[in-house]
Amino acid sequence: MRKKVSILLLTFSFMLSILLVGCNSKKINNEEQFNESEYKNVEYFITPQELNKIIGSKDIILLDCNKPDVYQKKHIPGAVNIGIHAFSDISNKIGDPGWGTILDKAELQNKMESLGIDNSKTVVFYSDVFKGPGADGRAVWQSKVAGLDNVKMLAGGLSYWQDLGYETTDKVSKATSTKGLELKDYDTSYIATKEYVKENLGKQVIIDVRTKGEYEGSQKVGEPRGGHIKGAINMQWIELLNDDGTPKDKDEIKKIMASLGVKPEDDFVLY
Repeated sequence: MRKKVSILLLTFSFMLSILLVGCNSKKINNEEQFNESEYKNVEYFITPQELNKIIGSKDIILLDCNKPDVYQKKHIPGAVNIGIHAFSDISNKIGDPGWGTILDKAELQNKMESLGIDNSKTVVFYSDVFKGPGADGRAVWQSKVAGLDNVKMLAGGLSYWQDLGYETTDKVSKATSTKGLELKDYDTSYIATKEYVKENLGKQVIIDVRTKGEYEGSQKVGEPRGGHIKGAINMQWIELLNDDGTPKDKDEIKKIMASLGVKPEDDFVLY
């Protein structure tokens, strides 16, 4: 199964590309605990329990993908705020060709090095998925496209971290830059260009993961043009999450996707 990510609007749905193969949760000491062991691509995730054991280590880069105002109120200790477009080209206006797509290789390398990212440290991205667009998933996806294998996403994000009683702070942390990061040529196999989408209209399921209002034409969040791609089905990406921000059970996710006409072996496009 290849889940193409449209670069027309740049999806916030990295999660979906790995959730369809499954996840689960279980109760430990009467507390619901996320269990990532059933994920096919488990290497993308780190649980709050795992992060709490290594937080503060010099071998960890912790990056907060929330909007600055959310970060300023509360975040995980030691996290550096990078916002929602850290690795995207937003030099032009929304809607201009290339807006929101991944930075070119040289620019991305400079940006990552300014955050202290190298090829050895584990880089953990997180956000509060209920107070933003889930930009941690996008940052992980962009990092993987550039060939980094040392990146992870915090399961459940900030909301689940807090539900488990782990510490938060309003103390701002600054990044320590580094040099020598090596990136690979971008893997475009999971990217759907405008041309690809046009060629496959009516042949593959296209899922619009924005809100129902945006899908129906709202431009309140800055979209230069209302509406959606012809034939696209609307499913807001948070529909795949539990109330604590963790992914729903694998069978429930498969049921949701089946209702949209997608089976685990199918190719489909997200935007």
